[in-house]
Amino acid sequence: MGTVVGAAVAASLLSGCAGPEYTYVRDDSGDTYFKVPASWRQIDQKTLDKEIFGDAESAKAQLAKQALWTAAFDAYDEPSLVHLLQGSAGAEDKPFVFAKVQKLSEDDQNAVSLDALRLSPPIPVPVTEEQRQAIEASGFSGFELLSDEVLPIEDGVRGVHSVYNYRVGSGPVQTFDKTAYLSADGTTVSTLLIRCTPACYKKRAAEIATVVKSFKVKHLINP
Repeated sequence: MGTVVGAAVAASLLSGCAGPEYTYVRDDSGDTYFKVPASWRQIDQKTLDKEIFGDAESAKAQLAKQALWTAAFDAYDEPSLVHLLQGSAGAEDKPFVFAKVQKLSEDDQNAVSLDALRLSPPIPVPVTEEQRQAIEASGFSGFELLSDEVLPIEDGVRGVHSVYNYRVGSGPVQTFDKTAYLSADGTTVSTLLIRCTPACYKKRAAEIATVVKSFKVKHLINP
């Protein structure tokens, strides 16, 4: 399930009657966190769980294992999961943010790498031509890598940040901004994905950058 931490009390006091500027979000462990503008609306968690797991019983079983945590926010006035892959036709597009924290199996822990972080769902960044062909077979096309960087290691946490374009189905090109971290003990992958059209991404670059820079993981081997 998603854990949303309301705006800090101190921020509210400083702002007087004005509302908070950001909504602060963290996973259930408190190790992964980020912030989004307060005007962005959270996607209903039950709706999000149903989309990921398929039915309520499956969602309940997975959440009971603490294997997966998710949260999503939409800058549209009427939030919709549809905006994860595509904005509204005929309207000015707005950003959509999806976050996921996934516990890795023992096999996955042994195989994890920076390239594996790039390939982490929901929208993988293909590393090889074979991977690109497999992704495009599922309805994506026109992959264009705009930037890709290995992030500085902090407290043993490794990460990558990639920005890339994809055409989803027959719709317009979408820009995806993806950050993925591997915890210091190698057991957990935390992913933040932002989607917007290229024009939207350029227009709201500063706003999106603030969200991306706020995405952090604190998971020490010996806390």
